[in-house]
Amino acid sequence: MSTGRVNPSLTLDAQGLTGLGTVHYNLAEPALVEAAIERREGTLGLGGALLVETGKFTGRSPKDKHVVRTETTADTIWWDNNAAMSPEGFDALHADMLDYMQGREMFVQDLFAGADPALRLDVRMVTELAWHGLFIRHLLRRPDPSELDTFEPGFTIVNCPGFKADPAKHDCRSETVIALNFDRKMILIGGTEYSGENKKSVFTLLNYLLPEKGVMPMHCSANHASGNPVDAAVFFGLSGTGKTTLSADPDRTLIGDDEHGWSDRGTFNFEGGCYAKTISLSPEAEPEIFRTTSMFGTVIENMVFDPETLALDFEDDSLTANMRCAYPLDYITNASETGLGGHPKNIIMLTCDAFGVLPPIARLTPAQAMYHFLSGFTSKVAGTERGVTEPEPTFSTCFGAPFMPRRPEVYGELLRGKIAEHGATCWLVNTGWTGGAYGTGSRMPIKATRALLTAALDGSLNDSDFRKDSNFGFQVPVSVRGVDDGLLDPRSTWDDPAAYDAQASKLVDMFAENFEQYLAHIDDDVKAVAIG
Repeated sequence: MSTGRVNPSLTLDAQGLTGLGTVHYNLAEPALVEAAIERREGTLGLGGALLVETGKFTGRSPKDKHVVRTETTADTIWWDNNAAMSPEGFDALHADMLDYMQGREMFVQDLFAGADPALRLDVRMVTELAWHGLFIRHLLRRPDPSELDTFEPGFTIVNCPGFKADPAKHDCRSETVIALNFDRKMILIGGTEYSGENKKSVFTLLNYLLPEKGVMPMHCSANHASGNPVDAAVFFGLSGTGKTTLSADPDRTLIGDDEHGWSDRGTFNFEGGCYAKTISLSPEAEPEIFRTTSMFGTVIENMVFDPETLALDFEDDSLTANMRCAYPLDYITNASETGLGGHPKNIIMLTCDAFGVLPPIARLTPAQAMYHFLSGFTSKVAGTERGVTEPEPTFSTCFGAPFMPRRPEVYGELLRGKIAEHGATCWLVNTGWTGGAYGTGSRMPIKATRALLTAALDGSLNDSDFRKDSNFGFQVPVSVRGVDDGLLDPRSTWDDPAAYDAQASKLVDMFAENFEQYLAHIDDDVKAVAIG
């Protein structure tokens, strides 16, 4: 039995997923909310938001992500960063997951990944949970109803949180598994309810497929000047660095908050929604995002709430610090209707420096931009990945190593070429600590970060006086209107300047040690930045 609208020639039966219970195709938001409530998957919150918990897993499981090693992928995958799975293991996993699905109610969403019709990927998401269907309906792009009649999935993702993998049988690491098979155009996810695995699996697909078309896939948010899509900016950064918050600028048009492509025509959003962290979210600092938490259909994930009033507690991280909300892009009042923008005029590389060494903003040369892009320095913040309970300094190349199936130099050369062809001013922005390292210093004031970014994006920051940073050699503004001058000089914010110097020396050494892996693959100008 089935309900909903679907291409009659490409049902799940036609794909070999047979013997299931009722299959619900492409239900709209009200029906998905209703199904989730009836199935006791969540609670109806204020304004019709859906309040859910993900149980044991409240963050991604990167060590449980596998790529099937075949003749096609043997020489194209970055195997040092991606765990391999044998074709036989995947086949056994597929068969056992299908056995698990027998007689079970399933929810299907046929969606687009990519706002550019010429480059988008048609994705079918098959989920065991109704609220996962709602989540991915928000996060990807929804076809017009008439397009569903002829929809042909390029890739199919099957997510069964209740299924437990067998490492010995399925050639994986644990009972939790995310398995990507590029030859069979299928992804299987099991053993975790964390919804972020759904969207990041699609991002990994695009990171593999788009470079072959000359498109740079980017783990970034993007916006453009109001009324001027040509004046675009992208914000690279890992989760917790402020991509979502900083791109949701009321004075600019939001293209998207997390994943984009840069093609010969410009910037385009991969997604149709946002997945924002809500810890310490406030109506004063982030009014647009805060407002979505009481709007119909928004998925509120792992937030503590009052059982009587249903009021959300934005400070209680007893479930996880990685509490989030997922909502469609049009819930943001200044969001782009097309998801398209011009070639970036400004490239922002966001980092969360737990050492308290980096300045709040620095201007980079093209070679320095490549150095920091390949370095991908930041601090993993609590909750984003399992086991992370406080900020941990890390180097995640291209600001997204967990989602990079190809070697970093592939993406680095793509970015370098597009900067050279179209021109862009590159900035490094620290949203981490100032006045000391994590534990003694304080988090960078968001008002200061916003003021600095505004000056960078409107071009006025380029007219400031700059000093050369003695540790990394980039240019740091000496004075910016609306920002405390002392904040621009990290050393002056520490009580003990000698302690700052020692911390800075330690960080410089960490950069150098990490970058040794790229020295054989880069040009001399970037090598000069690395060597100093």
